[in-house]
Amino acid sequence: VQLVESGGGLVQPGGSLRLSCAASGFTFSRYYMSWYRQAPGKERELVAGISGDGRNTNYADSVKGRFTISRDNGKNTVYLQMNNLKPEDTAVYYCKATRGVLASWGQGTQVTVSS
Repeated sequence: VQLVESGGGLVQPGGSLRLSCAASGFTFSRYYMSWYRQAPGKERELVAGISGDGRNTNYADSVKGRFTISRDNGKNTVYLQMNNLKPEDTAVYYCKATRGVLASWGQGTQVTVSS
């Protein structure tokens, strides 16, 4: 199982970024995919998740209405569109693949929101 995140960077408050997580080594459509983030000195927290068929999504209250998770099972990729970014969104963002008790993580991508 391999998960590779990309798309992070430095953005001003109010800006947008789209994160991507390219998956390989497993049957992507059978896995629940999620994005987590971890800010310095804080615990890792769930940001958003999406079911294998893409029909069901869930979001942390702090990002509802601003972030959108989606997936393309044909490309084995999950996305996180982040709009109206705030300084408190600054963190390392991780992709996670879950199926039952199996779970795998990507290496993370840094998102910094600052003027």
